Amino acid sequence: MERREFLKIAGLGAGSLIIPVMGRAASVLETASPLDFAAKKLLADMALEAARAAGADYADVRIGRYLRQFILTREDRVENIVNTESYGVGVRVLSKGTWGFAASAEVTPDAIAKAARQAVAIAKANARLTTEPVILAPVKGAGDQQWRTPIAVNGFEVPIKDKLDLLLTANRAAMAHGAKFIQNNLFLVNEQKFFASTDGSYIDQDVHRIWPTFTVTAVDDKSGKFKTRNAFSNPMGMGYEYLTPLASEKRAGPVTLYGNRYDLLEDATAAATQVKEKLKAKSVKPGKYDLVLDPGHLSLTIHESVGHPLELDRVLGYEANYAGTSFATLEKRGKFQYGSKLVNIVADKTQAQGLGTVAYDDEGVKTKRWNLIENGILKNYQAIRDQVHILGETESHGCCYADSWSSVQFQRMPNVSLLPGAKPYKLADMIKDVEKGIYIVGRGSYSIDQQRYNFQFGGQLFYAIENGQVTGMLDDVAYQANTQEFWNACTALCDESEYRLGGSFFDGKGQPGQVSAVSHGCPTTRFDGINVINTGRKI
Repeated sequence: MERREFLKIAGLGAGSLIIPVMGRAASVLETASPLDFAAKKLLADMALEAARAAGADYADVRIGRYLRQFILTREDRVENIVNTESYGVGVRVLSKGTWGFAASAEVTPDAIAKAARQAVAIAKANARLTTEPVILAPVKGAGDQQWRTPIAVNGFEVPIKDKLDLLLTANRAAMAHGAKFIQNNLFLVNEQKFFASTDGSYIDQDVHRIWPTFTVTAVDDKSGKFKTRNAFSNPMGMGYEYLTPLASEKRAGPVTLYGNRYDLLEDATAAATQVKEKLKAKSVKPGKYDLVLDPGHLSLTIHESVGHPLELDRVLGYEANYAGTSFATLEKRGKFQYGSKLVNIVADKTQAQGLGTVAYDDEGVKTKRWNLIENGILKNYQAIRDQVHILGETESHGCCYADSWSSVQFQRMPNVSLLPGAKPYKLADMIKDVEKGIYIVGRGSYSIDQQRYNFQFGGQLFYAIENGQVTGMLDDVAYQANTQEFWNACTALCDESEYRLGGSFFDGKGQPGQVSAVSHGCPTTRFDGINVINTGRKI
């Protein structure tokens, strides 16, 4: 390393290189990384060299800068504006067949070398208790790589005033159409992550996510009864352009919806009208119904009944936090009838606009798409470098992730999606084919057991279908099933034109807990003969 480069890095040690977690009231965050690629590569090499010198057989280092912005409004006022920024480095090593990890909020040569040595010391201490050494799938070094979420507009560079104007305009529209209350929020995330390893990878990635979301409430003044309707937006791996809808992406039906763009003003206006209608909606009669499930609703069912149970660590019983273990044990692979022959579900870390989409995971593995369920049969799981040998495979699936530089990376759910039908088939066609059913839009409350098998799901809006016609709104609807009977009841899929991404910003896992963002795509889908219960009660 040249002396001038060393002085450049070391001299920044007491300044811009040390950025603790903080909140700032600035109108626009500075989004450029404080270090360029070359400087981060030099720092990473210091960590890798220190780890090797201390006895590491393998090491990787992640230099991360995490920006988050939260804008919260209610009716005609601003409740809060929060900008957070976190910056630091994490070093993971493998020594004597065991993992060790250490992190530092000081991104300086001395602090990084110290973290590397500490990680090796932890690994050696852990090795005394280890009975099975880590088996790490090989990865070919990627060399120098850079990737960025394809965005048209960086949301962090849009003035706060413009964002507030949009949220408050939508609030006024909802109130003008009968809403009693509205909470309207906007969340922005930017992860600037640099990864390097002793395999020869130097990977710089700039990840963007956005999520506008609201809750509208209507109240019956006579009875005091109230109803709510949440936004039909989905969190997306996009820039601020997500809030500029394209008319060509509009979808017809009982509810006007868009594709992977979002009209906040139109949705807030519609929500106010629909939530008043919910106050007068007929309570559902319990029984068996054919369900037509909108993608914004079905994405949550996919997450809970497919995404979580096919995480390999849950399958093996190594992980049980937040979501329990899994019924989909290894002996079922290749023969278990998870769903009907129409059900094809893929894991995909490369899916356009997905929340979990990156070019490389947090182990430096190039991301890909692979099959989880083929024609209804369970085919595979989600696994990372130190897990895939259990499946008899030699290549990681590329689904390793840490939510911070200070968190150790581990297996996390990739984007998990249900493929659309191959033949032209629209929502109107599907409704026309239903004699007695319910069309469910939006995600609501849910419950699922500790093995991801028995479950209950609600929603936002419910429409009765009788003899191929939507006849009116229902209320107090939830459906119950187990995972196998539900997916085997899948009888029809709309085509690609009805396919949309849903997802979550806050998928929890691990101990200590971490959160990740993940998307689930699917078309409007029909499930026949599902048990529907009435959730209403008298007070």
